[in-house]
Amino acid sequence: MSDSSIPNPQLYELVRVLASWYFTTFYDYTQSGLQNVPTCGPVIFAANHVSFYDPPAIGACIHRPINYFARDTLFKGLFGKALREIGTIPVARENADIKSLKAIFRALKCKGIVAIYPEGTRSMDGQLMEPKAGAGMIACKSKATVIPTRLFGTHEVFGRADKAPKIGGHIHITYGQPMATAEIDPGKTHPDRYLEASRRIMARIAALQAPSQTIF
Repeated sequence: MSDSSIPNPQLYELVRVLASWYFTTFYDYTQSGLQNVPTCGPVIFAANHVSFYDPPAIGACIHRPINYFARDTLFKGLFGKALREIGTIPVARENADIKSLKAIFRALKCKGIVAIYPEGTRSMDGQLMEPKAGAGMIACKSKATVIPTRLFGTHEVFGRADKAPKIGGHIHITYGQPMATAEIDPGKTHPDRYLEASRRIMARIAALQAPSQTIF
């Protein structure tokens, strides 16, 4: 495909179904708040980042293609081509470059979905970290609906320090109430506009809880 921000729908759905099968087969994989996810229009899933599992876990039960991100060094050979075909956006290891940001905005302009992580990197201990300004900038400029998303259990089964996943355990994804741009954007006169926007998103992520009967 000429535009990596547009997923190949057939291949994406195949990968999504395989991810759903994997999580439901090897884990107690549950979700709450799916009614909060829009069925149309541009959407940003803004999530905590604690595991290698986070991207597929977020999207395995969402029946709309999502643009994910992967470091640019992975885009080699057939694997790299497959990543592009399912709409994965390459990002430079140290920072999101202009080309990557253009792909994000292009996907949202086409009323697509992207998954972003306000913290910018995976947490080492599973705890929430301070956000960076990038997520707020994307949310403010795109004016897409933001769905605060919190992952529980993925750190325990495949944390940043783990070389291989543990099989078994409970993974839960909570999708929060949609956030409109007016709730996120403090305005152009704010001295730390985009960082403050990210902090507002991160506060909503932090407030999300798994169902009370869930034990991790």
